[in-house]
Amino acid sequence: MLDEHKLLLIGGASHVGKSTLAQSLADHFRWNYCSTDKLARHPGRPWQARSEEIPKHVANHYLLLSADELIEDVLHHYRKNVWPLIEAIVTSHATDPSSGKMIIEGSALLPELVITLNLNNIFAIWLTSSNEFLRRRIYTASQYETKSSYEKMLVDKFLERNRLYNDRIIDAVHQLRLVSLDVEDIPTVDELMRLFLSAFVSNTPH
Repeated sequence: MLDEHKLLLIGGASHVGKSTLAQSLADHFRWNYCSTDKLARHPGRPWQARSEEIPKHVANHYLLLSADELIEDVLHHYRKNVWPLIEAIVTSHATDPSSGKMIIEGSALLPELVITLNLNNIFAIWLTSSNEFLRRRIYTASQYETKSSYEKMLVDKFLERNRLYNDRIIDAVHQLRLVSLDVEDIPTVDELMRLFLSAFVSNTPH
């Protein structure tokens, strides 16, 4: 089904399910996997997986910037620092017959940049959902109810930035008529993969 494609690109907001889908597809089809989060450093999520202190520079980033400033800062980072690296990886894999197949996922896959690639053997899709769905996922992932008032404030600033980003992605994919998949009512990873493959078949020439 995916034989003629060298790369799959999966974009969307934080916690929408990009890495889950990408890793599942990579494992199933034995493709290489790359997350754009690993390509260039930027203040990440303002909480830790373990009970560790939030790095000071990460806390200050969310404390000192407004939500509008946060979204502009991360978009600038994606365009200036991450996109040139993505473009180089994509071009190399898409044009080199000896290169392996790859799935790239991440929020840095901005629709208006991806459409400039103009390579036939790439399929791009953006995962979307309501902001309330993302809020619930982020609260669960950050263990929000166990946080101090200070820590909750940082998570909420991240959440507001993510809301602005999600709204932006939804608007862009609609305006540019790109492929998207609403993940809100998808109960399992297997179903997510099935719906992705259905979207692939429906949106690629045969």
